[in-house]
Amino acid sequence: MADIGEPKVRGPEKPLKKGEVALIKTLIKHPMESGLRKNAENGETIPAHYIETLTAEYGGAKVVQATWSGAVSKNPFFSFYVKADKTGPLTVTWKDNKGQEWTEKTEIKVE
Repeated sequence: MADIGEPKVRGPEKPLKKGEVALIKTLIKHPMESGLRKNAENGETIPAHYIETLTAEYGGAKVVQATWSGAVSKNPFFSFYVKADKTGPLTVTWKDNKGQEWTEKTEIKVE
């Protein structure tokens, strides 16, 4: 499946002041098949293939964990807020029900 993966994570472009809240936006290409849809050409059920978990860590501490199912739309977009308390990496990891995993990072800078 060629059209899968390519995660994107966007955080603030400018340095933040300590304690400021930052919006983080994530996006990943993924079919998010529920296992309930049928192929229009042959009537066969399309196997389930969806992201099960999204985890975000900031400065080594987990700040978000989301558990998903096949009910989430194709190419899921997910955003959340994080309180910036120090300069450090924000790492987002997606894992799907077929054992595939993707990780993307951005740097949060605090002045």
